[in-house]
Parts: sequence; C-alpha cells; structure tokens
Amino acid sequence: MGFVIKPAEEWDVPAILAITNQAIRETTALWVSAPYTYEERLAWFRQRRDEGFPVLVAHEAGQVLGFGSYGHFRVYEGYSQTVEHSVYVDADSRKRGVGRALLEALADTAARQGLHVMIGAITADNAASVGLHEQCGFVRGGVLPEVGRKFGNWLDLLFMYKLLSMNPDIESEQIV
Repeated sequence: MGFVIKPAEEWDVPAILAITNQAIRETTALWVSAPYTYEERLAWFRQRRDEGFPVLVAHEAGQVLGFGSYGHFRVYEGYSQTVEHSVYVDADSRKRGVGRALLEALADTAARQGLHVMIGAITADNAASVGLHEQCGFVRGGVLPEVGRKFGNWLDLLFMYKLLSMNPDIESEQIV
C-alpha cells in the first residue's frame, strides 16, 4: 500500500484545500464553482472535529494523497444515526487504492460510533466513484435527475448507502 490512513491535523488543511479545489476546478464530483479559501476549509475542519466527526487523510512520505470525512446527513433528530460522507483523492494519487482505504476507514469509524447508515451522494455518471462504492458494499438507493448544474450541464445525483453493522465486541463511541 505505501500510505497510511490517519486522523487529519490542522497542518493537513492546506493539502485538503488543494485537493478540494482541484476537484472543484476539474471535476463534477463537487457541485461548487468557486474555490474555497484556507479560512473556509479550516473552519470546516474545526467544525467536524468539534462535532465529533472524523476527517481522515491518506499520508505517504509526508504528503497528503487524499482525505475523507462524514457529517450529518440531515440535522433533524430522526436522522441522527445516518451520516453522509465525502472522499477526495489527489489526481496524481488515483487508482492506488487511496479512495477505497479512506472509504473503508470511514465506514469502520462510523460503525464504531454506533451509526446505522452511511450515504454517498455521487454525480450519477461518475463511474469510478460508483464502482468504488459498490466495491465497498454500498448499494444504489436512487437517482434524482437533473438536480444540479456544473460546467453548463445538468447533473443527476445518485444516492448510494451502506447499512453499518456493529461488531458486538466494539463498544459504541457516541458522537458529541
């Protein structure tokens, strides 16, 4: 593998920002047109940490290859056991298993926290992301046609989900 998955630290935020902004500029994986600022990504990182949600990074030789996180799916209490995740990998680090390692680590962390469902919201024609999610045990939940736009095109949103099984030997860590 060559890389390790570990919790992100504040010094990882510039690399997280670069990967995020690369996705904004070059892909339809993130339906945002303006790049984020360092201050915005730092605030996001701190909010995730303060809410008890993980931000994980794939590190190799001091370089961040990718990152992943999850947070509230919806803020209403009825959804408190469901989270939505994001995984982004630097373009030069794709096809090395980084995305899969991050997604599996996120699902394991969520299961340990006692969460029930993890959701991925994916641009429906993103075959690589759909395939990754299928490899990690996610199933298709449904498609919302033409709910977003980027680069002058209408985009379909595919929801994929995974029911998280709790290992009875793992004690639940509650989200703050």
